[in-house]
Amino acid sequence: MLIDNIMYYEKELLIEVNQPGNSLYYFFDYDERSYNINMEFQHFHPFYEIHILLDDNANHIMEGKLYGISKFDIACMKPTLLHKSQYPVGPPMRRLVIQFKFPTKQTGVQNELDKILELFELPIPIYRFSHNDLYRLYEPLNDICRIDQANGPLRNLLIHTKFTEFLSLLYSYRNNNCYVPEALDTSSNKIYTITSYIHSHYQENLSLDALSKLFYISSYYLSHQFRAVTGFTLTSYVQMTRIRNAQQLLLYTDNKITDIAELSGFSSFSQFNRVFNQVCGRSPREFKNQTRKSEVTTRRLSL
Repeated sequence: MLIDNIMYYEKELLIEVNQPGNSLYYFFDYDERSYNINMEFQHFHPFYEIHILLDDNANHIMEGKLYGISKFDIACMKPTLLHKSQYPVGPPMRRLVIQFKFPTKQTGVQNELDKILELFELPIPIYRFSHNDLYRLYEPLNDICRIDQANGPLRNLLIHTKFTEFLSLLYSYRNNNCYVPEALDTSSNKIYTITSYIHSHYQENLSLDALSKLFYISSYYLSHQFRAVTGFTLTSYVQMTRIRNAQQLLLYTDNKITDIAELSGFSSFSQFNRVFNQVCGRSPREFKNQTRKSEVTTRRLSL
């Protein structure tokens, strides 16, 4: 069915092209999400991700900063960006999540592809357009559904072509973007200012006392309000942020694990190892070896 005559939607529709380990990869997930299945903490991917809300209002958190999103808004996440969707209490919300990866080193069009991917690099990579723009912008995505249903011999190539057209239109319309971050209530805004600070300063001293002094609020208020807004104690949130960044370094760099512990803000390797085991259920070295092995297996199966 078409939502407001703009976007095609079919609950639990999945459209896939290849596997995540392949250099060309697409995953379109049309489904519903509700408050009681909100992700616990922010996560990251080795590929690009687009979230399009197909219902009234929800939130998206990127690197600890909260953004309100509305129907047909487009949230763009670059690889390894920490993020999560946050849905309100009430009926499930429809949304489309698109995960993708394609070779950017393509002779003759590399500069153009680099420009398209700049859409994901802005300080606030969220896009909102008028209805007139939306009709044209979302038509290539609707075409992808038709191509998948037809399942012809050129399916994968046509999906790739149509998605590139969608990104090209998004780039062309970027100056029409009318998204403006919504003002939060004062108490929540203060807490999300602090979470954003944690994500950009996780290597530093982020004790309750240090943050209370930095943001001119009492440690008692910060402790209680932080948990009420985020669902985490301040200490747990700091540790989770450090662990997520450590995971990125383990997977995408060749740094020594002892160096990663320091780069991630832990005071000692023993503390890093203990917290990592608590959060991930395995040691940093096991996480690195097992995850990389899994990715290699996936890549071999996709060849």
